[in-house]
Amino acid sequence: MMHASITHILAGTSFRRERLLPMNGRVVVRRGQLVSPIDVVAEAVLSPEHLLLDIARGLDTSAGEADRLLQCKAGDEVGEGDILAGRLGIGRRVVRAPYPGRVMVAGEGQVLLQLDGQPQELKAGYPGLVVDQIGERGVIIETTGALIQGVWGNGHINYGLLSTQTATPDALLTVEQLDVSLRGTVIFGGICRDEQVLRAAEDLPVRGMVLASMDSALVPLALRLNYPIVLIEGFGHLPLNTQAYKLLASSERREAAINAEPWNRLAGTRPEVILAAPSQAARPLHVTGTDFSPGQTVRVVSRPYQGQVGTLAALQPGLSRLPSGLSAPSADVRLENGETVLIPLANLEILI
Repeated sequence: MMHASITHILAGTSFRRERLLPMNGRVVVRRGQLVSPIDVVAEAVLSPEHLLLDIARGLDTSAGEADRLLQCKAGDEVGEGDILAGRLGIGRRVVRAPYPGRVMVAGEGQVLLQLDGQPQELKAGYPGLVVDQIGERGVIIETTGALIQGVWGNGHINYGLLSTQTATPDALLTVEQLDVSLRGTVIFGGICRDEQVLRAAEDLPVRGMVLASMDSALVPLALRLNYPIVLIEGFGHLPLNTQAYKLLASSERREAAINAEPWNRLAGTRPEVILAAPSQAARPLHVTGTDFSPGQTVRVVSRPYQGQVGTLAALQPGLSRLPSGLSAPSADVRLENGETVLIPLANLEILI
């Protein structure tokens, strides 16, 4: 039996997420602390820069004389403007540290500085409770709410009140819909094909955008924007599946947390939208894969039925001959419009 991928679209659930730095750093929150999606939970300085200063040239003297005029030694912490070498006194020539840092090497007419790098901040990404700390790498956060998983995100995190700007799952989001009343909100839109929509949203500014789909030509711009964007279906002109549409369209003015981190199957991360105060009782999130079986709700992930939701009616034995001429494990899927179609299992995912 083929192992199925799972996408969660749940009106109420509880789950935990690991938030990890790429290397050891410093965790800045404690167990039992409540955090918002934009709270920093850990930080680390990545790839410190080094700067080699020619002291002899700066003092216009020989390397030996420059060494005798050093005012620092290896291991010293220096601030911007601190004197590294030279004779003290008014009008004397000196060499000062151009940036704060640590002296790594001092001698032979040179000083090697390791500059104080800007820390990389790891945001919580989710509203919830810090239930555990993972060494010096990060934390585990437990959260409760409605969960909608997407397929693409531009890497940003934020939260705000959800504002619905689409009347149907396949409506286009236009510039005319973006007025000052949307400032500080998370926009729920349909399909975006115009770069002016993304620019206008940043000018307001909005705190995030949840879209059914987007033209792939807008990706470079979306990656440069300062607010998170999550696509639920993908790229092209793809309407939102009915489950996600019903949940989002009924959540006007609910607080929405947007974690638009890229989908990484190896790391187990993907872009997600969390809506606060679920309307249904929370149930634990099913996080492991499962096998296909009749009765499951599935979504088609490739054309010509991409994005459509249906019920897996029956699994076909062995390999089925497809219109393309290929043979593959397949299933009969009864779509929401009542049509039953044969779909390769590789083109299906389970919606839970």
